[in-house]
Amino acid sequence: MTNWIDISQPLTNEIAHWPEDTPFSYQLTYTKQQTGSVNIGQILTSVHTGTHVDAPFHFDDQGEKILDLDVSIYIGRAKVIDVSSVNVINRDVLNGFHLNGVERLLLRTSLSSSPNQFPKSIPILDPDVAPYLAAIGIRLLGVNMPSVDPLDSKELPTHHALHQNGIYILENVILDAIKEGDYFLSALPLALEESDGSPVRAVIRKIEEEK
Repeated sequence: MTNWIDISQPLTNEIAHWPEDTPFSYQLTYTKQQTGSVNIGQILTSVHTGTHVDAPFHFDDQGEKILDLDVSIYIGRAKVIDVSSVNVINRDVLNGFHLNGVERLLLRTSLSSSPNQFPKSIPILDPDVAPYLAAIGIRLLGVNMPSVDPLDSKELPTHHALHQNGIYILENVILDAIKEGDYFLSALPLALEESDGSPVRAVIRKIEEEK
């Protein structure tokens, strides 16, 4: 039996959301009693609530939208590393890890996962990581934070730096109990044609379990 680990924030009516953004809600539109056969639910949400991916259109009017993206970016081998000992994650910090051959990198920062509470601050991810990661072949960067930029940032320098270096973004994964190492990741976005982001069901399994 394959031991998949769910690293997604469950989408509940209590999940935290970006201030001023649309809260998540689920409710039944029709009950089985009403229809005679089935329950039918509806959801209302921002596409940046919970575990999600950013399309470049999120921060660049000329950027790709979700349906334009190559889904292979979000499925394949990934490495989890622990950078929780620092509050500023920069090139020098990442240079301390063996990342050669890594295409998808997941950072376990010092931020504890509290899906029902939006953080007041998050660790800093320096834009200088982008050209470094691109040079060693990384295509996807995942973080256990709601953003790769400071929560009050309007310029979004790290979003732009990653995009300019061909690196895509996965946010709000839950990594508190995940050990460092190599995993298989699946975090596929929904096929949302005009969207700037998408919720994902992110799951991983240890590479050794495939042998």
